[in-house]
Amino acid sequence: MRVEIAGEPQRGDRPSEDFVASSGDAFVLLDGCSSPVAMENGCEHGTAWFVRRLGVHLLARLVDRPDRTMAQCLSDAIAETASLHGARCDLAHPNTPAAMVVAARAHGSGLQYLVLGDSQLVLDREGNYAVMGDNQPFPAGEGLRRQVHAAAHGSPERASLHMRYALAVRAARNTGHGPWVASALPRAAEHAETGTAPLAELRAFAALTDGAARFVDRFDLGGWPDAMRLMDQRGPAELLRRVRDAEASDPACARWPRGKAKDDATALYATLR
Repeated sequence: MRVEIAGEPQRGDRPSEDFVASSGDAFVLLDGCSSPVAMENGCEHGTAWFVRRLGVHLLARLVDRPDRTMAQCLSDAIAETASLHGARCDLAHPNTPAAMVVAARAHGSGLQYLVLGDSQLVLDREGNYAVMGDNQPFPAGEGLRRQVHAAAHGSPERASLHMRYALAVRAARNTGHGPWVASALPRAAEHAETGTAPLAELRAFAALTDGAARFVDRFDLGGWPDAMRLMDQRGPAELLRRVRDAEASDPACARWPRGKAKDDATALYATLR
């Protein structure tokens, strides 16, 4: 398995809230759930710290515990990461640091995978593509999200609407009334999309945070076959470059309405033969 990784933070003056790592036969990719700057989260560590710890614990579980299912490995990693928080961290806070997760490992004759949240996993079965992810919609918040996108970028109205939307999502997540994400509640792992793909059928696969998946989902620079072919021929860094060019060409979010003009973006591309 040959693995290529590329990642870029949203801004150069603060760390990315994405995390990606590979051991050769397993990988994890996490996208931290961002919040408006003014929103408290009850944690003294922050989202970047959380995604790094959760990612490392999850990768270790995937490699060391083949007897545990993918969901069980994520559940274990969530519990282990929660134990690292100190007494001054309020893990019951609805905005406690959280992340979207994509993970996979070679296990016997199959590739076991797990996807939780709006990051995506793409499997290339010799030109037939299967896309997993973006599997935690929040229908109750869609109207408010559209209002955010419709408001002028940088305006007080947009900031106010964004805060209202973020509060609505945080109040609903991991409650059964909204999206499930990896935070401090191990049973959130039960709601991940999991499966196994025969390795003999796979030519390649890719994992992308939503900031990288904008190539297809937001900017329509090509479909998934185009994105996979681009990463195969020129690497995931080229896909991120084209996403950044699109973002730079539309700083006011007018041509492509979206919540953030730029986002952390990370992509992993692996070929099996």
